[in-house]
Amino acid sequence: MPNNKFSYPVYDLRKVTGPHQLQNFWRMITGWHWHYVGATFFAALGALARTGMNLFLAYFIDEILIKKQFGEKLLLAILAYLGIIILQASSSFMSGKLSAQTAEGSTRRMRDYLFNHIQRLSYAYHSESKTGDLLERATSDVDTLRRFFADQAIGIGRIVLIFIINFLAIYNMNARLAWISIIILPVILAVSIFFFRSISKAYSAYQEQEAVLTTNLQENLSGVRVVKAFARQDYEINKFDDNNLEKLKRGRKLNIMHSFFWPTSDLICGAQMLASGFLAATMVMDGLLTLGQFVAFLGLLTWLIWPIRNLGRLIVDTSRATVSFKRITDIIKEDEEDLVSTELPACIQLRGDISFDHVSFEYEKGHPVLNDVSFECKAGQVIALLGSTGSGKTSLVNLLPRFYDVSSGQILLDGHDLRKYSRDCLRSQIGIIEQEPFLFSCSIRDNITYGVHREVTQAEIEMAAAEAAIDDVIKSFSKGYDTFVGERGVTLSGGQKQRVAIARTLLINPRVLILDDSTSSVDMETEAQIRAALENLMQERTTFIIAHRIQSIMSADLILVFDKGQIVQSGTHDNLLKETGIYREIYDIQTRIDSAVQEEINSVSNL
Repeated sequence: MPNNKFSYPVYDLRKVTGPHQLQNFWRMITGWHWHYVGATFFAALGALARTGMNLFLAYFIDEILIKKQFGEKLLLAILAYLGIIILQASSSFMSGKLSAQTAEGSTRRMRDYLFNHIQRLSYAYHSESKTGDLLERATSDVDTLRRFFADQAIGIGRIVLIFIINFLAIYNMNARLAWISIIILPVILAVSIFFFRSISKAYSAYQEQEAVLTTNLQENLSGVRVVKAFARQDYEINKFDDNNLEKLKRGRKLNIMHSFFWPTSDLICGAQMLASGFLAATMVMDGLLTLGQFVAFLGLLTWLIWPIRNLGRLIVDTSRATVSFKRITDIIKEDEEDLVSTELPACIQLRGDISFDHVSFEYEKGHPVLNDVSFECKAGQVIALLGSTGSGKTSLVNLLPRFYDVSSGQILLDGHDLRKYSRDCLRSQIGIIEQEPFLFSCSIRDNITYGVHREVTQAEIEMAAAEAAIDDVIKSFSKGYDTFVGERGVTLSGGQKQRVAIARTLLINPRVLILDDSTSSVDMETEAQIRAALENLMQERTTFIIAHRIQSIMSADLILVFDKGQIVQSGTHDNLLKETGIYREIYDIQTRIDSAVQEEINSVSNL
């Protein structure tokens, strides 16, 4: 629980995913139930005060104006009316304040819970989900719920109370008039329920398209340099315009439904007002009502018809909250990734002995991406993975930190089944440097220390940066390690980002190192610097290198050549060159290309 005056009650929001929607809404505001009850209570006081104003009019006309009682009785009446006004105003204030506390507090907790929950969802879930859709659910849908609890949730209770109080006031005045005044109630409810069902579907479609538009915008802004590099601005503009047009169409359909609802309800309620007013007027002429009662009735009737009309509006608007609530609970229902469960006594220090024993893996059942993979490596060895795109290299290394678990077979790490280790334990000792490293919008120092869960000295940071051949570059910046990198590290070159990511990984001192083609974005001179710095460190780590250039893996202890999810060749560089197969073919092609490039360079130099 946050430790400040704005803290909120801790509550497991997984309990709001039951089959009963009203019960789920009630559970969502756990910790604010008394706020809600208080808001409803003050709403009732406000409704009583408003009704009292109309009843006061009847008394004022019949007992003061008509009887011309302008003395002490008038003064007392004025004071009483002022008291009613103060009661109504203060009650409205307290009801609004308590409902706002309920809405803001419960939705703040929901936002925090959603963010925490999304962080703990599995790697597989995030690989299949659209970022824009998650953003839409965590922001727009949560805000829809905030408005619901601030307005509609309290509003429903307030409207019911206003209806009951004003109905009883009219009933006390004339029972026949009271029953006639609510004859339209079944019609309004039927119309509202019809629109509720229609608008729910339309709003769901609208929110889905808004998520598509958000995803489109997010991807475009993240890849704006690629868009500019390939001059695809017009394509992106047309794509966004198409998605925006579809959002317009769905929004227009939603607004048309609302536009039909309001005139329909206004027509029905207007007819009721006219009929009831006419009946009351005839009763005045027949002597069944006084003039004061007639004026009071017109005021009471307004506050009787208004709740009926607004109840329909709230039923329609509640459909939005229902749709948003379902979209949010769809995320909450997703199982969090178990990070801490382990069959081992504790998070032991890894050595790095790894054995793949007939391992198969599939993302979708019946479509294996790894098939019967077996090999062994000792601690400190360098294992190189080579193969075409989609051959299974990245899928294999993703099994090591348990982003996914094997479909069959087993992986042994230091003699224990990998699934016996907690994910937290594995990920704290496995370093990953991706082909396209991600940097956060913060200082270079904060990016380098991101993965370390302890105090780190400046000397340690600089040592890691020096080993990654980036220290001199960082110190050349005017602010050095305090230099702020833009979103996703756009202010750094590709090679600089790679080296910052390498420094970040080196600082956590992993026992198993995964290099996913991590030197692909640097020039040959920088690559040589990085490899020279890593050479000694890799002797103490089990290192997996995913590479496309054979020159970068020639010194590996074991090279595994993948094709269609299977190991088709394995051995050292020298041994594989002696065999006929994919490895030799790749080597020959790359050697010819390198020779041709070198000849071209030499010919240009001689000009």
